[in-house]
Amino acid sequence: MHDYLQETLYRPVDRKKFLRYTGLIGGTLMLGLSSCSKDDGPASNGGAIDVGSGDTGILNFAYALEQLEAAFYIKVNAAFYTNATDAEKKILSDIMNHEVAHRDFFKAALSTSAIGTLQFNWSAVDFTNRTAVLATAKALEDTGVSAYNGAGRYIQNPDYLTLAGKIVSVEARHAAAIRDLINPKSADFAGDDVVAAATGLDFSRTPNSTTGGPSIVATANTFLTTKISATKLP
Repeated sequence: MHDYLQETLYRPVDRKKFLRYTGLIGGTLMLGLSSCSKDDGPASNGGAIDVGSGDTGILNFAYALEQLEAAFYIKVNAAFYTNATDAEKKILSDIMNHEVAHRDFFKAALSTSAIGTLQFNWSAVDFTNRTAVLATAKALEDTGVSAYNGAGRYIQNPDYLTLAGKIVSVEARHAAAIRDLINPKSADFAGDDVVAAATGLDFSRTPNSTTGGPSIVATANTFLTTKISATKLP
């Protein structure tokens, strides 16, 4: 299973090709974003950065989550947990490359409408401990998948919706891989805590929904020194 994941799911990102792609697509997306009202963009909200409203707000919310995931995996890869295997290092390295690519894509696409670079607080995570690292990775990936699923219905621009669909499919691959690392060769890769047994569909959550636990905003803020809010989103 791990060999398959390495060879098929997590091929390293060619950064130069990605940045060229980002420049082309980002310019196209900015044509749509430039027509949005300034009120749609980010603003300060009681010390937190509010991501804004409409498509701009949704993209900024995704950008915040991608910043968080990229920062986490960069730290994981800087000094792997004790006794990490070569297979685990390969998977975590490739996931890092994907998350950095996603982060950079949103930053380029949003341009001057983007929120700033966030600051992170990893004090609750023991990066030397495999269980702690993979549990955090699982929480971040599962949260990311449900966030994209929840926001998709509110995206107005079909180009943004297509891109969000492509990114969430990669995030779901990450989530399945992390779950397999935690519990190899089990059905937990798509457990009933994330996939509804009756429909076979992933769960979805809007940014501020507290159904099933803390909101996605609250979960993200546990790892952020720079807090975010999404008061103008559902």
